Amino acid sequence: MPEHTLHYTLYGLYAAVMLMICVYGLHRYHLVYLYYKHARNVPKPPKRFHELPLVTIQLPMFNERYVARRIIESTCRIEYPRDRLQIQVLDDSTDDTVRIAGEAVERMRRAGHNVVYRHRTNRQGYKAGALDEGLATATGEFVCIFDADFVPTPEILLDAIHYFNDPKIGMVQARWEHINREQSLLTKTQAVLLDGHFVMEHGARNRSGRFMSFNGTAGIWRKCCIEDAGGWQHDTLTEDLDLSYRAQLKGWRFVFLPGIASPAELPPEMSAFKAQQHRWAKGGAQTCRKLLPKILRSRLPIRIKVEAFFHLTSCTVYLYMVALTVLLLPLLLLRWGGQPGSPFRVYLIDVSLFIVASCSASSFYVCSQRELNRTWADSLKYLPFLMALGIGICFSNAIATLQGFFGKPSEFVRTPKFGLESPHERSWVKRNRYARRRRKLPWLPIVEIIMGINMLCCLVLCIRSGWITIGALFMSLFTVGFLYVGLTTLLGTWPAVAAARSAPDPKPDGTADAGSVAVPASSKQQP
Repeated sequence: MPEHTLHYTLYGLYAAVMLMICVYGLHRYHLVYLYYKHARNVPKPPKRFHELPLVTIQLPMFNERYVARRIIESTCRIEYPRDRLQIQVLDDSTDDTVRIAGEAVERMRRAGHNVVYRHRTNRQGYKAGALDEGLATATGEFVCIFDADFVPTPEILLDAIHYFNDPKIGMVQARWEHINREQSLLTKTQAVLLDGHFVMEHGARNRSGRFMSFNGTAGIWRKCCIEDAGGWQHDTLTEDLDLSYRAQLKGWRFVFLPGIASPAELPPEMSAFKAQQHRWAKGGAQTCRKLLPKILRSRLPIRIKVEAFFHLTSCTVYLYMVALTVLLLPLLLLRWGGQPGSPFRVYLIDVSLFIVASCSASSFYVCSQRELNRTWADSLKYLPFLMALGIGICFSNAIATLQGFFGKPSEFVRTPKFGLESPHERSWVKRNRYARRRRKLPWLPIVEIIMGINMLCCLVLCIRSGWITIGALFMSLFTVGFLYVGLTTLLGTWPAVAAARSAPDPKPDGTADAGSVAVPASSKQQP
């Protein structure tokens, strides 16, 4: 009896995990449905400004030696009357970015642009703190924000500003495009992931009247909307998501413009991509903990509450994916041993994996690619790797989610930028001077490799037992995802470990001896 109790407990846990994953998979179907149901609700500006309003563009940056000059110069090329435009360079850098940005600002000022350079040394509040301090001296009625890796197009401001003729509009968000989309399989897959987020998620939520979020960059805010919502706050790692919900709770409306795109870099290395995803997952959990109870207690329509719930709790899917990975091997061993043997339990793994891993993700991302006028081949060929990559980062993001929900504080870890100018440029490998120096190999990719081996054992067990089914196909995706993410992270980290072990110990002031490329200790706090 105790043996059968263990069997039924494992199957019960597995069924519960799969049920939760399927619920969030069904939510993706619902977003696709909302997108097409409200496809005609394309936002249009009520009228054009007779006199263009004052606008402040904020450029927050921290240790961006490779892109600081580019973002300043490209922002100054934006087509807008110079007497109506202020540009703030909000620099928290601790390296030679201070000199590079300062020289670029001075050169643009001599060319007649209204550019202000502000350098902080305390870095309080990281990016949110810099934006908040800049807001105090912003002269514009509207505030446009670009991260340092963006290259805004000259027409972006004139195309977007007229939507603010509606006094209820608090924020306008442009879509992201990708400078280095074609650089590697990793960047191509990231581009598909982000396309799905912008086209399907933003499009469905915005057009159907649900809450959407500002993405931290390539968007314009009404200044009084920021102030009315309580300003920039830095108690979460996703200050953009936090402010977005607070503003919409105050009654402000947002607009998403998929036809206006701003190019930016995608992280070309696995460690940078994982750090970015970790920050987004943890910040999402922090924002959920902070605001979801208030949203559920409000008098908002139920449809908005339900969508906000799924949006803010979507990071929990990573926890379910990790639980699924842990449960699969013992369940397969039970199946191999014939305990228990009902047909329902025998095919539970295969059917559930097919529903979760194939249908919802495929429809979501294929539809987003088709909306961007990509061919069927472009829409389908990256789906297997996209699913494998999503599985591979689930352990890292599950840790981030738990840290966010349980209130563990952490630094704002920036995503390294390399100043890429073309889709196939490889010079970032030599430019990676911001790589974190370690004296020990990190434990996280080792765990990911172990999880990949675990899934490989599941796959071998299926093959040896003759169970060559759909479930075995998706176990191969789990295997590839964990091994790819773990091995590429480990291989990318090893040179940093070797450099740290061979480099001299840092001096008391936090700097290294001459000849070392170690980053000053003070710059390890990332915005």
